[in-house]
Amino acid sequence: MIGLKSKLHVIDNTGALIAECIRTLNNAKVARVGDEIVVAVKKARSVSDGSLSSLAATKIRKGDVRRALIVRTKSPISRPDGRYIRFDDNACVLLNNQKQPLGTRILGLVASDIKAKGWTKVISLAPKII
Repeated sequence: MIGLKSKLHVIDNTGALIAECIRTLNNAKVARVGDEIVVAVKKARSVSDGSLSSLAATKIRKGDVRRALIVRTKSPISRPDGRYIRFDDNACVLLNNQKQPLGTRILGLVASDIKAKGWTKVISLAPKII
């Protein structure tokens, strides 16, 4: 569960590294995997790095306010078969205004619960789904 002021790792290639949740968009105090939130970028790669290959990577700077999708949480997620799964960190993927991923690659694990919520584009970009 992600609440206000929670820090999240950004796991796409947009250039953002750390983001902070400033609002949940599901009319609740906390957000779960597959929910959309509003984040402020707290740490980003510098624009002068030669390692930035994406055009979207040059658009993200420290202090930007963007929408994001939660793909991993530290708090346990209940599965329908009775299992619980949790991850080592909280992570998100930045979104554009059309609710599509802003980056062209996702660099980490993604919970399979977001597939049931209709985020098929994020699932197709992810290297591994758990």
